[in-house]
Amino acid sequence: MTQSGPDHPNRIHPALPRTGIRAISTQESPIITAVALPQISTEDATAWHAVVAASLAVDLPQEPQPTFEQIHAQLTVTGRHDRRLRWLATAADGSVVGVAGLRLFTSPGQSHLAELELHVTPDQRRSGVGSQLLAAAVKAAQAEQRRSLVAAAPGDGPSGAFCTAHGFRRVLALDHLLLDVADADTAEADTEHPGYELAGWTGTVPDDLAEAFAAAKNSMNDMPMGDMDYGSMTWTADRVRAMAEVLADRGDLLLTTAVLRKGEMAGYTEIVIRAGETLRALQYDTVVVPAHRGHGLGLWVKAEMVRRLRAEHPGIEEIETDNAQENTHMLAVNRRLGFRFHRSTHEYQLDLPAN
Repeated sequence: MTQSGPDHPNRIHPALPRTGIRAISTQESPIITAVALPQISTEDATAWHAVVAASLAVDLPQEPQPTFEQIHAQLTVTGRHDRRLRWLATAADGSVVGVAGLRLFTSPGQSHLAELELHVTPDQRRSGVGSQLLAAAVKAAQAEQRRSLVAAAPGDGPSGAFCTAHGFRRVLALDHLLLDVADADTAEADTEHPGYELAGWTGTVPDDLAEAFAAAKNSMNDMPMGDMDYGSMTWTADRVRAMAEVLADRGDLLLTTAVLRKGEMAGYTEIVIRAGETLRALQYDTVVVPAHRGHGLGLWVKAEMVRRLRAEHPGIEEIETDNAQENTHMLAVNRRLGFRFHRSTHEYQLDLPAN
């Protein structure tokens, strides 16, 4: 694809930036017990948050730390088109030293896929905790008839080695970019695009635009996904409403700016401000549908979104996005706005044999 496509390289839409695997474990440790969590208590969420915070402080020290409220929402507010399985790893003294989550996609086109998140506290790495949690997740994924297990790892650091050691292969490279909102070049927002107009909303799409929005969302299926066995998604008006409802239930704020022409949605861009966030917004999708590519609409709608963010949420200072490294067009659009390279992430995939 050479024209405007998605900013976000996947349709997973996490409450937090994806952090994937954060453990190196080469031995099995008999003192560790991995326990499945059919339900999440406040105590469980507190322990989970402590592990994730400790893990990210080492692996991604430059990133804002997730709050307890964000982790709790991630654990307790479920999507409408997936199921979640979770495990805690506890040491002999009862302390929680690792966590793992498995997201099972349930929609046709993605029912073969599961996504893994795994964290181990820094002091327990290389002790077998990660390996035990991964084994539990793999077993569960196979029982659910999944053929592909995917996880994200920082571009630098030991997590990629953990993936490789356990049979994963690297399938996609992503660049994370940051934009200083105050310094962004939004002059493109003043460019005229005859026949096109801009519209915007907060939260759930207005009813009169829901069908057109769903049609535009389906253009995400041509996004660059490297060698990942990602499958495809079918968006409907009900599904786009459901996605917005999940974000609202988490306490997140969803902003959308769209390009319209004669009742059709030619493109859109989405920004999410997580609950309790005071500094950084997250870029979700930016899409220009194929029939309308080549007219500069992607840069236009993104520049307008930055102006909107300045006006409506002046406390937000930066926007984070991520693009597949092969998505050269969207990378160029983002750099025109002023995005700069921040860090990289690699997506890994484990091919699971059928039971």
